Amino acid sequence: MSSEGTIVGGRYRLDQPIGRGRAGIVWLAFDTRLFRTVAMKRMYLPVGLPPDRAEQARATVMQEGKDAARIEHPSAITVFDVLPDGPDVWLVMEYIPSRGMSTFLAEHGRLTPEQAASLGIMLGDAMAAIHAADIVHRTLEPGTVLLADDGSVKLTDIGITGGGPHPAYRAPEVTRGAPPSPASDVFSLGATLYTAVEGTPPFGEDGGSSERPPQNAGVLAGALRKMLRLDPATRPTMADTVAALSAITEGREQTAFIPPTAPAMPTVPVSRPSPSQQPGQQQPGQQSPLMQLPVRNVPYAPAAPQPMHQPMAPMAAQPTQHLQPQQIQAPAAPTARFTPTPAQQAVSAEAVRQKAAARRKLILTVAAILCAVLIGIGVSELLFV
Repeated sequence: MSSEGTIVGGRYRLDQPIGRGRAGIVWLAFDTRLFRTVAMKRMYLPVGLPPDRAEQARATVMQEGKDAARIEHPSAITVFDVLPDGPDVWLVMEYIPSRGMSTFLAEHGRLTPEQAASLGIMLGDAMAAIHAADIVHRTLEPGTVLLADDGSVKLTDIGITGGGPHPAYRAPEVTRGAPPSPASDVFSLGATLYTAVEGTPPFGEDGGSSERPPQNAGVLAGALRKMLRLDPATRPTMADTVAALSAITEGREQTAFIPPTAPAMPTVPVSRPSPSQQPGQQQPGQQSPLMQLPVRNVPYAPAAPQPMHQPMAPMAAQPTQHLQPQQIQAPAAPTARFTPTPAQQAVSAEAVRQKAAARRKLILTVAAILCAVLIGIGVSELLFV
């Protein structure tokens, strides 16, 4: 039995208990090697198992601790280490001065829909990062949510089986025996936010009662109903959940839970051509589809005409002079056309003769081949008749 002053793993000194979760007591501890304060929790292991199954259970919780250490997110608790100590396995985490969400609700009452939506955005974003790492939280509930003293939110017990999820926050398919999935985490987040605004779980403390319609959720009611759907295939993804909760906090609740795809482009009405109309033509009085698009009203400012030639520099004023007929010069004679020399003409004629000879040689070769083929066919017919 652990107690104050116990050294775990030859390194961590247990100072005092600071909380109790479903998986056991959380201790405030001191790392004697790195000289820092940490939080530690002994991971849940079933008692009374045969040696082989007990060893398998220890290997499972060790792997769960290693998986949790892979997650890095501002709203997820950081796991420093997972280490065996005798028959126990301990999880070493960052210490955050905080209180559990369950304790906070018990002391201060319900949250407003806007506060719950903001809380859901932080938790949902952390959950989306967890799912991207192929990890399922499994036990998301008010008991695994920490409200830090600095205003931040921290999600704990990531991927840790522990004592199992609270039945009030467990998805119905998991209750029926299906494995936990990202869709079941969406249900658990919805049940957690429902409890935050209503003060009680949606299906009662045992999770098996009839659904209680939300009475205080306000703009959050529609989002909660979709997250709490009984069929996991119809629930929104965690990314869609974050997008919807963000829309609610921004006053755009009517756009909640629209998948994060590109919005549809506005359609342009285009009339189909009649049978008598040729493709590319338009009926008399019909506007082109391009003319039907909205046009911005921009003040028209005609551009100044550009001269085809640059204007000459201004000349000094000269007295007007009248040219006499003898002063008018005749236009310059056109440039003489190129005339090849006799040597160039001889080279060109020789090239033409060579091309003609090559063409005749090719024709004769082809003709000879055809004649040989025909003769061969005739001889074979005479021999085999």
